[in-house]
Amino acid sequence: MSNLRRKLPSSSSLFVFEAAARCGSFTRAADELCVSQPAVSRMLSRLEEHLGVQLFERVRGGARLTESGSILFRRVQEGFSTIESAISEIEARATGIETVTLSVSTAFTTHWLMPRMSRFNQRFPTVDMRYQLMSGRIGGPLVDVDLGMRYLDEGSLKATEKLVIPEITLPVCNPQYLADVVQGRSRKQVPTLISMDHQDRAWAAPFGTPGRADNTLVFSDYAVVVQAALLGQGIALGWLNVVSNSLCKGELVPAAETFRVNSRRCCLVVPGNRPVRPIVENVRDWIIEEMRADMLEIDALYPHLGLAATLESSL
Repeated sequence: MSNLRRKLPSSSSLFVFEAAARCGSFTRAADELCVSQPAVSRMLSRLEEHLGVQLFERVRGGARLTESGSILFRRVQEGFSTIESAISEIEARATGIETVTLSVSTAFTTHWLMPRMSRFNQRFPTVDMRYQLMSGRIGGPLVDVDLGMRYLDEGSLKATEKLVIPEITLPVCNPQYLADVVQGRSRKQVPTLISMDHQDRAWAAPFGTPGRADNTLVFSDYAVVVQAALLGQGIALGWLNVVSNSLCKGELVPAAETFRVNSRRCCLVVPGNRPVRPIVENVRDWIIEEMRADMLEIDALYPHLGLAATLESSL
């Protein structure tokens, strides 16, 4: 640490550097730090002079990191993140409450996690759960969260990724809709298809003409797609990691005799730039445990689907 002090003009220069690099502007960094723009410029000039390299290129409308600046920024971010994590852990130990932030879809939160929050609270009475919710397709890097659910392509898992289940889809509807419309074909009623924007509707071919506008409901949020199916508005393609709870409770039922195992995998991912707290690992393992218990219950309800055998070969 004494060596690090000799390599820097001051410890505060790292905070100023991080803010300027993240903001891409000395002016915006100054506003964030509540100092003047010339003060930020002087501090960064001293840092560059002390290190003997240029960290920023002054460009129109802001500042851009050089290659050396990018190297330093990456390491500074990792260091600050580790320190922040340690402080949060210390605070949690003092208060007895630990915050865990999840990056998940609104659909997963609404239809899978919320119905079992009483069990979660019994298992983790000192966890304050927070959410970073995505209404459309889930994806992207994890930013300011502890744990995220992502669909990843097949391949070996990284140390930061843990498999929940393969991506499995199955057409679903509520039991009354199945009896009245799907199985009651004598009335010649074409089932209504419920889907997401830009979703491939080839899955719906057995239920009618996928392209017909008069028998299609389209939503931008998958949580609404599932809710419409629960309300008996039609048939939706169910992702099992979202609809498994509703299938176990009988609120939704399979509308077809087969499911599809897709090439992607549903995984829980932790950020790679900071250590994983034990409580985050415990929450992750609990979600996986609950999800796989759902799969076994669905297999018991619908053994003809062969879900357990498929999971056994995939996990």
